[in-house]
Amino acid sequence: MTRPHDTRAQAPQETLARLIGAWIKHSGDCSTPIPGLGFFRRDIPSPPSVCMVEPSIVLVAQGAKQLWVGGEAYPYDPSRFLVTSLDLPANSEVTAASLEQPCLGLGFKLDPRMLAELAAQGGLLQPRDRGAGKGVGIGTATPAMLASFVRLLQLLDEPEAIPVLAPLIQREIHYRLLLSDQSARLRQIASVDGQGHRIARAIDWLKLNYTAQLRVDELAARVQMSTPTFHHHFRQLTAMSPLQYQKWLRLTEAKRLMMNEHLDVSSAAFRVGYESPSQFSREYGRLFGAPPKRDIAQLRGV
Repeated sequence: MTRPHDTRAQAPQETLARLIGAWIKHSGDCSTPIPGLGFFRRDIPSPPSVCMVEPSIVLVAQGAKQLWVGGEAYPYDPSRFLVTSLDLPANSEVTAASLEQPCLGLGFKLDPRMLAELAAQGGLLQPRDRGAGKGVGIGTATPAMLASFVRLLQLLDEPEAIPVLAPLIQREIHYRLLLSDQSARLRQIASVDGQGHRIARAIDWLKLNYTAQLRVDELAARVQMSTPTFHHHFRQLTAMSPLQYQKWLRLTEAKRLMMNEHLDVSSAAFRVGYESPSQFSREYGRLFGAPPKRDIAQLRGV
């Protein structure tokens, strides 16, 4: 007679790896019926690849990864989680994975409003330094935090309970995060009068208007900051200038247009706001490591 699997005998990371592995059988990413929760699996190590990380935490249940931001590496594994406080251009690398022991993990989107509410309700003081700090950090995965993620993932086997119980567990996860060693960074996300919140508003504007000519002084005024202060905190959080961030948005969208909508190089360049296809090709090559035609051909296996 086969006995039911007893998760109590396992470390929480092992339980998470088992639950994620049962959901995603092949290398790639997938969403889940639980809002804001996604899984990833990688069967082999991979070099850094360009990505955009939303305000979220990323947990590795098995294997190891690292995120590169502004030339600095942020390694994480089953004992450490990655947290990002705003939409952050980066390069993601898988450092430990194999067919026998794939890299398995999850991404969990953060809710700034919930963080603010819980911080106030729990009497958690705002950090004395209201500066923006960095937009990325590495925290220690505590047993209580991991246990709450285990309970959240177990709901996938009880879909009718997700609408009722998932919001409660998600709330607990946010609270556990506020008690972690990344508490100060998370409370800065939640602070509506902090510099990080203003930079996040500027990024939201850039994402909607990346094809337009950027006037940094006007964007700084839009978020009620002086131009020098805006520049300083924007670079501190993202490791980029506002113009570099806009360029990143344009180039990644152009890559999507060429890959998914089969636009040619010139058409994609003009669509995202470039006036010179040759300048576009140079800057594309610097970001992705190859000129656009060659890069897209390689991705399509041509």
